[in-house]
Amino acid sequence: MIKLSVDEREIWVEEGLTLLEACLKNGIYVPNLCFLEGGEQAPQASCRLCFVEIQGARQPVTSCTVTVREGMCVCTDTPAVRDLQQSALKLLLSMHRVECARCSANRKCALQQMAAFLRVGLKVASLPDLEALRVEEGHPVFDYHPYRCVLCGRCVLACERRNGRPLLTFAERGLRTRVVSLWDPNSLSSPCQACRACISVCPVAALTFKASPPMAP
Repeated sequence: MIKLSVDEREIWVEEGLTLLEACLKNGIYVPNLCFLEGGEQAPQASCRLCFVEIQGARQPVTSCTVTVREGMCVCTDTPAVRDLQQSALKLLLSMHRVECARCSANRKCALQQMAAFLRVGLKVASLPDLEALRVEEGHPVFDYHPYRCVLCGRCVLACERRNGRPLLTFAERGLRTRVVSLWDPNSLSSPCQACRACISVCPVAALTFKASPPMAP
């Protein structure tokens, strides 16, 4: 075990943890989206939200990419940290169609939690292309809502952990980036039927269970 200081509070944690894990395990909330507990995969650092300041570092760093060390002094709530987090969240929200009342993640949504914590309004100017996006219904188990997706990659990681290989991946680039399935639509059965791990880890309900077909009379 090693000792470090976070927001002037001494905590003891296991060696090898990331700073983000150390904070979360000790009830210290650091905004994040792409972190998925368990497993040994390298952090994706894709959401750019989990910034902290470390004594001796020239600028804030992403806490998911830093391994804890003895005597480390950390601040999670400084003006520089909050400015970076608020900017990152506003960018995410500009690419996210805010329709909380109709969303199955309402009141459980990671974006709602972070917006309240960082005092950022959910309504920000959306990018024009957002309105053209539609639900993708080609998968046999789930529907994909690209206008909700925050591209955190948790679904891809969870899928790989569960199946030993990813059945989901990212396609295209920039504002057109989206999650796509590697499942063969011509296959008679889908391995996703008995899994559904990707849906359970999505923080914004971008993946939702496909509605059951009506029963025959």
